Amino acid sequence: MKIASSAHRGNSPGQLIFKSAPMRILVSNDDGYLAPGIIALAEALSTIAEITVVAPSRNRSATSNSITVDRALRVERADNGYFYVDDGTPADCVHLAVTGLLDFRPDLVVSGINDGSNLGDDTIYSGTVAAAMEGYLLGIPAIAVSLAARPVTHFATAAQVALELVKRYQHSKPAAPWLLNVNVPDVPFAQLKGVRTVRLGKRHQAEPVVKSVNEQGITEYRVGPVGKAADAGPDTDFGTIAEGYASVTPLSIDLTKFDALHLVKAWLA
Repeated sequence: MKIASSAHRGNSPGQLIFKSAPMRILVSNDDGYLAPGIIALAEALSTIAEITVVAPSRNRSATSNSITVDRALRVERADNGYFYVDDGTPADCVHLAVTGLLDFRPDLVVSGINDGSNLGDDTIYSGTVAAAMEGYLLGIPAIAVSLAARPVTHFATAAQVALELVKRYQHSKPAAPWLLNVNVPDVPFAQLKGVRTVRLGKRHQAEPVVKSVNEQGITEYRVGPVGKAADAGPDTDFGTIAEGYASVTPLSIDLTKFDALHLVKAWLA
């Protein structure tokens, strides 16, 4: 995956001189602007591109593609220069950034690094994937990056994988925008076996809800754990991660079940 950078270091410490106009990348996530994953990602990508971070003010995991329409959203800027959307969703962050907050259109949206995997069915619920998907829906190529473990340790590995993918994009742009879902094993980069392009797997049915009674005697329910991997062969993201490779899966937005169209037409006839 190694590809030469399009920039070189100047004489002054920290100075990055681009041979041409730098790529401009919008970075977001669902774990919040203070999450270690987004910091690692932004720092890695800043070595080859101009980075703008717009992320939720707090953890908004599993919010999927939800957009806030019942109230106004406030955007603040942190001391480190990151923008954060007060109580906004990941999709809110990217939507606001692209459609009005920023005075430029990003060349790429990269979301992550998520604290935990987004494999198979997880992509339906994932805020990390949703942030990337929002960029893709707005016509911008996008990548969602997750570290497949919990608790996670090696954010640097996922950041390096993301960096190499963006370098490849810089040198070989696809004909049309892609939405890529990337999962990386939680291992030192030297132990990563490589990268595979594979399909999504599937999980078993989720575990039952966890029922409890609070101090006021009111019964409460908490969503149970996700199901274990079911469809997890070597050609899936589950199998790829288990074998020590990073998985890259192109995602589609069109939910139409085309092979059922004629069946439904006949049923309604």
